[in-house]
Amino acid sequence: MLNCSLPCIYFSSEVTSKFDDAIRFEWILTNGLGGYSSSTIIGVNTRKFHGLLFIPLNPPTNRHLFLSKIDEEILIGGDAYPLGSNQFRETIYPEGYRNLKGFAMNPFPSFYYQVHEVYLKKEIFMPHYENAVILRYNILNYLDEDATLQLYPLLDMRHFYETTRKGDFHVSTEAISNGILMEFSPKKAFLALSLTNGVYLSGEDVWIERIYFKNDDMRGESCINDCLQKGMFRINLKPKSRALIYLLGVGGIKREEVISFLSRFGERDRLEVSYAKERSRREDLLRAFYSRTGVKRRDWLSWLILSVDSFIVLRRGLERKSIIAGYHWFEDWGRDTLISLPGLTLATRRFSDAEEILLTFVEYSENGLLPSRFPDKTSGSPEYYSVDTSLWFFNAVLQYIRYTGNYRFVYRHLWDLMQDVIERHIEGRTPLNIKMDSDGLIFHGPRLTWMDAAVNSFPVTPREGKAVEIQALWYNSLKVMEILSYKFGSHSQSEDYRVLALRAKRSFNEKFWYRNGGYFCDVICEGISDASLRPNQIIAVYLDFPIVEDRSKSRSVVEAVWKWLLTPYGLRSLSPDDPRYMGVYSGGFSSRDRAYHNGTVWAWLLGPFITAFLKVNEHEAYWRRFAFERFLKPLFQVEVFRAGLGTISEIFDGDSPHHPRGCISQAWSVAEPLRAYIEDILFIRPPHEMEFYNKSLQRE
Repeated sequence: MLNCSLPCIYFSSEVTSKFDDAIRFEWILTNGLGGYSSSTIIGVNTRKFHGLLFIPLNPPTNRHLFLSKIDEEILIGGDAYPLGSNQFRETIYPEGYRNLKGFAMNPFPSFYYQVHEVYLKKEIFMPHYENAVILRYNILNYLDEDATLQLYPLLDMRHFYETTRKGDFHVSTEAISNGILMEFSPKKAFLALSLTNGVYLSGEDVWIERIYFKNDDMRGESCINDCLQKGMFRINLKPKSRALIYLLGVGGIKREEVISFLSRFGERDRLEVSYAKERSRREDLLRAFYSRTGVKRRDWLSWLILSVDSFIVLRRGLERKSIIAGYHWFEDWGRDTLISLPGLTLATRRFSDAEEILLTFVEYSENGLLPSRFPDKTSGSPEYYSVDTSLWFFNAVLQYIRYTGNYRFVYRHLWDLMQDVIERHIEGRTPLNIKMDSDGLIFHGPRLTWMDAAVNSFPVTPREGKAVEIQALWYNSLKVMEILSYKFGSHSQSEDYRVLALRAKRSFNEKFWYRNGGYFCDVICEGISDASLRPNQIIAVYLDFPIVEDRSKSRSVVEAVWKWLLTPYGLRSLSPDDPRYMGVYSGGFSSRDRAYHNGTVWAWLLGPFITAFLKVNEHEAYWRRFAFERFLKPLFQVEVFRAGLGTISEIFDGDSPHHPRGCISQAWSVAEPLRAYIEDILFIRPPHEMEFYNKSLQRE
């Protein structure tokens, strides 16, 4: 029975019985630590990033696969009926998906099987902040004879960028109550599997070899993987009976942590409480959002709010929140985090999360720069290689003030860093050749903006010099500093920032306008202008303090972007008229990286575009309705129900029909369109924005 208080996505056997169609739909669960569980709606893993239990060894990064899947089988009389399926290059075996009668996300992945008169519903969930996955089997045996359910665990032990070959790891076992504790080597880690009723049978180890990951093959990546089948669980199903069974999988690098979890959760009653708690947690998230914002409840919107929660993770060590940029493979990236923060935490009224995230990145600031990312495969030390991350920080602080009015938090925890970042940029005391030039604009080296793809170490879009969105962010940052300096009592410093902002604005409008096209150049460098029509210029109109001095120019920019770059799912990264345009994101690394910022569609840019569009149209009611129908509806009412279910993909092909590509669930793809929907379409404005802008007007 479906839970109607939560949103639901359902697929009948019409979809699940068609293998090639079914594997296009993917689901993901997360645990708030960076760990996750993910596969397709028929349980066939098509990526190395699919599996039942991925655990972050250095939360939220260094994610390793412990448990690939559980393949089920029902025995009736002398016949075996598989429920699981695996794909190999030349075949699919077994073909258990043929016994799948439906799949639902409600709110957990739920698989509905039928074999003769035996009905089985399998649900998968992860306890929040725990490195565990729990499978809940609800079984009805309407037969007049016994039936048997057998569960075959397929083990793996690898970083999620890697693949496994037979013999890459070894497992020693120890019997525990209702299950087995396994120790992996040479990577030392532990996995416990425990069943609430039934028996574990050890048997001989069986390597399931050459499982084929179709999606990875299409991406030109390693795509063949071996898994270890380690024994099985057996459950007897009596005639005319019902059974509720839990299979618990918990892993970690410390034996005592795994055992501790088993002692807390191993009994059926406790697992039932955990199941109810996770369902209630999702209901509470939705209830809090709808009650705080007054927004009308919609299924697609509820999915987005639940997706928001999946990106917010705990960074161990600091014990503070961060944001995963995208699933499956991204870490917590600085730029993505700061762009996503308003939509994920402020528009949704998760203010304490916003504060923790800001403090996380303050902690790791260095030489006027904020971290670009925390690498997944290393010790977790941050890397610094972007010009815009630090500038997006100022915008995130501005949005935090607009929503909370909490100047005290900003002054106590963020202000020193903000002053240091600005002064280092002004004086040229940052790494990476980032500095304010004599014209008041920011100069930077190649491959430091968000368009940073490279092929054989050569930037595809180098954008060296003065990129358009960097100047817009710089001006916005100076205006924030001007107002906050005055607020915090540094009036002379405030005046200095005001003068710098005026100089930057004057220089920008003199140098960047491309009269022949009616839009802004993308980059200028040593007197040479790159007039490529790209979406970066929309940032100059969207920001709260727009660097564009002429309203007619703002309108012209919006119209150019609308005409050439807008698609149903986001903005193209380059005009189709440009000879460098690549309309399909496919093939190996080099092919994909060439297309990444040369035509590929980015969903996150819909947020800035809608804000800019409605700014030049005065947020009139007609244009707000128009913007939703024309710009957001396809993303929210189509994309949320395909590809990564209940969430939004990272990118899309530039060419129609704009197939979803990249990560199946991307933080800023959810955050920015959601922010624009709440702030600009519904016109639910940040409660303290006029207070801040009045301070700005008083300074003019």
